[in-house]
Amino acid sequence: MKDMFGNPVYAAIIDSALENAEFPSTPVKLYAPIQYILSLSGKRIRPQLVFLGADIFGYTNIDSLVPASKAIEYFHNFSLIHDDIMDRAPLRRGKPTIHHKWNDNVAILSGDGLLVKAYEELADCPTESVPTLLKVFNKLAIEVCEGQQIDMDFEERNDVTEEEYINMIRLKTSVLLGGALEIGAIIANASLENRQKIYDFGVNLGIAFQLQDDILDAFGNTESFGKQVGGDILVNKKTILHILLKKVLIFQDHSVFEAIINLAETNPEKVQAMLSLYEKYDILSAANILKEYYTNLAYQNLNSIDVEAKNKTSLFELADTLMNRSR
Repeated sequence: MKDMFGNPVYAAIIDSALENAEFPSTPVKLYAPIQYILSLSGKRIRPQLVFLGADIFGYTNIDSLVPASKAIEYFHNFSLIHDDIMDRAPLRRGKPTIHHKWNDNVAILSGDGLLVKAYEELADCPTESVPTLLKVFNKLAIEVCEGQQIDMDFEERNDVTEEEYINMIRLKTSVLLGGALEIGAIIANASLENRQKIYDFGVNLGIAFQLQDDILDAFGNTESFGKQVGGDILVNKKTILHILLKKVLIFQDHSVFEAIINLAETNPEKVQAMLSLYEKYDILSAANILKEYYTNLAYQNLNSIDVEAKNKTSLFELADTLMNRSR
């Protein structure tokens, strides 16, 4: 059963558009992987944001929003294909990743092809909006790449700060949410000021969303979260919890922390040992305070948009759902 996030009408339109997307039959190893990853339906949050970013401004020509929505989903999946190669991830949405099902070369090329298809969709957007859409899309695309590189750089560092981490997730995750909303607003002919406000809403919500993901990875329920709880701890990933803990560790606990870090990924005691340190320093509370800060910023951005309050209902509902999820 698919996750029911956001607007069910928009979700159905997006699902239909993607299911009916036509790709050439050959070369098989170029287009079959593209169709494969698009069939692994996630929450489809990002393409829905295009619709919601236009809906808030009273825009009703839904058909004209479909190409931009597909472009966002194509770009998102392109980035996932390449991220999975870099992370050597075996699974994506519970299914084999493309580089595991085929190989690295197939994954690289099919990812590239999906990026080109995203630009094809942008070209089918309302003509008068295309130049502005391209500028916004190009900016978010390069920022996502920057965020991914910074994240990989963090793997080689032990001194990542809270501010650096927030900037990384802003680039890697959040600008795509903000950009999707702004793209919808552009097609709806929103003012430059309102475009900025809805973009900021998406970016701050995206930061809060990722912080929530970090929290759930350590403190969530395995069944509802949908993946192994403590996975980030096992691989020593520098999440916000990891960074906040290092920031407040007293001298006597440095050796304890390092000993946990040096435990093997397969050691069943590693997760519980780190959770004990998190509990000792009340890291969950500190992370939740930070998450709430960015959630409140997002709500302030949304409240400040110059439209009737009823137009904002769908975005408030989506934000509430995302920030109170268990997966």
